[in-house]
Amino acid sequence: MKLATYQNGSPDGGLVIVSRDQARAVDASTVAPDLLTALRNWPQAEPALRRLAESLADGSAAGAVAFDPTRCLAPLPRAPQWLDGSAFLNHGRLMDVAFKKPPIPDFDTIPVMYQGASDDFLGPHADVPFVTEADGIDFEGEFGVIVDDVPMAVSAEDAARHIRLLVQINDWSLRAVGAREVRTGFGFLQAKPSTSFAPIAVTPDEVGDAWRYGRFDLTLHIQRNGERIGAASGREMAFSFPQLIAHAARTRRLTAGTIIGSGTVSNADRAAGSSCLAEVRAIEMIAHGEPRTPFLRFGDEVAMQASFADGRPGPFGRIDQRVVHAPRPGRPD
Repeated sequence: MKLATYQNGSPDGGLVIVSRDQARAVDASTVAPDLLTALRNWPQAEPALRRLAESLADGSAAGAVAFDPTRCLAPLPRAPQWLDGSAFLNHGRLMDVAFKKPPIPDFDTIPVMYQGASDDFLGPHADVPFVTEADGIDFEGEFGVIVDDVPMAVSAEDAARHIRLLVQINDWSLRAVGAREVRTGFGFLQAKPSTSFAPIAVTPDEVGDAWRYGRFDLTLHIQRNGERIGAASGREMAFSFPQLIAHAARTRRLTAGTIIGSGTVSNADRAAGSSCLAEVRAIEMIAHGEPRTPFLRFGDEVAMQASFADGRPGPFGRIDQRVVHAPRPGRPD
């Protein structure tokens, strides 16, 4: 089942079901007004949503229209919580080089995770505003999951049963700011602006065999201004999503609609490229003694789309955004 959120003037948007081929959509407000409401009532909402999805598939759904990704907000425009891991160890080790910091103790055995802002997620085609290029504007291509209510101290085995939806993410980052915030020991704040999402959230059955062992066996293709940056696979996660959920819930429960991110998708094979510019620059530092690739500039465009192993487009649709100069409140630009 594929779900999306259309702009409708409300903060949480309107829930729609999308056909498997992403060609058609139908309003799902008769089941739930928005996706967060559906997740909070999943045992009742899921069967009704699946019946509506079946009617869309067989052509009997009343009011079906062409699916328009440009109308989409993030699947969850806001969520109770956004927790992002760093489950690709290759990326973490390269970031140690980029930030010139010693390795994190137990990095291979205990997941690294930060809590980001979840009140203002961006849709797949929204312009992304930043204050200044000097902050080191970067993208981070990721995969993620959305859970229902998760009890405190859940095991990884039981955590797998709480995964309801899968998503594709661009976790925007400000590297110059992040370098300072890392040194404070308090974690990221200004370095992590609003996160973007591909238009469609899917149930795990939509991914089929590409969802295995709690990981995505999908390739995430990333371009900057039409130029390939990377095509890394999600299968090299050192920690599975159930393990990340169990880590997040060790001392607290998670409420329905909480989003868990994989961290930047990264592969040991350099031929796969990278899923963020900081990693590209770290590799250049190792090879040449200095970074050569600039961070993003105003007007740059970033595109991300997953694909299956056989080359078919992935189930989430495409992120296609432009970096823009944020307007200054109270002052003309």
